[in-house]
Amino acid sequence: MRGGEYTRPTAGLAFGYAQANLVILKLELAFDFLLFCQRNAIACPVLEVLEPGCFEAKFLAPGSDIRTDLPRYRVFHQGVLQAEPLSIVDYWQSDFVSFLLGCSFSFEGALLEQGLEVRHISEGRNVPMYVTNVPCRSAGVFSGPLVVSMRPFAARDVAKAVQITGRYKAVHGAPIHIGDPAALGIRDISAPDMGDAVTIRPGELPVFWACGCTPQAVVMQSKPDLVITHAPGHMFVTDLRDRDLEMIGG
Repeated sequence: MRGGEYTRPTAGLAFGYAQANLVILKLELAFDFLLFCQRNAIACPVLEVLEPGCFEAKFLAPGSDIRTDLPRYRVFHQGVLQAEPLSIVDYWQSDFVSFLLGCSFSFEGALLEQGLEVRHISEGRNVPMYVTNVPCRSAGVFSGPLVVSMRPFAARDVAKAVQITGRYKAVHGAPIHIGDPAALGIRDISAPDMGDAVTIRPGELPVFWACGCTPQAVVMQSKPDLVITHAPGHMFVTDLRDRDLEMIGG
């Protein structure tokens, strides 16, 4: 990733290691965003906050450089997506504060180990994500809708998926909704707002988890001057073992 050679989504990459969402914003907005994460901890579980101007995730990945070590980024100006660069070195500012948030890719290895298929991995696609009609709790300048990721499971396997993912509260934990997408304001399950559509077979139910792309939908609604995030599905791969996240509160 640092050399720009890997630019794809990271689902299924480096199994056994936790992955993280990224949000970078100016120091003047950092407290508001930290409060937003605290009020919406299921969607935005904080794993690490870097000091202003620091670009090394010293707890999650010593020696890392968050300006280069993700496969793709998003740059928002006044809530409008302006660019999706492979590096943000040229965008970096000394007053940037970086937040690394838990990602549901971190529990997918546990699902696979227990014999459950993770459809976007088996189909070689990015996880489907949807902007819902569920409002987040506002904090300071930040307000907006919850984003969810979706994985389909046979009805007989849903309880097992809930049990497994519920152990990983630091990376969104158990699903927030099972079944009818319309209950979340999702009109067309085959047309995700981010990521790729996946096959839902007869007898399967869509299962929805809170998603770390929620801040991106919130940024688009709240329109702060400058925010940098990961591109959806293009995560920061940490040195933290995913098993170390079990039962840790988000």
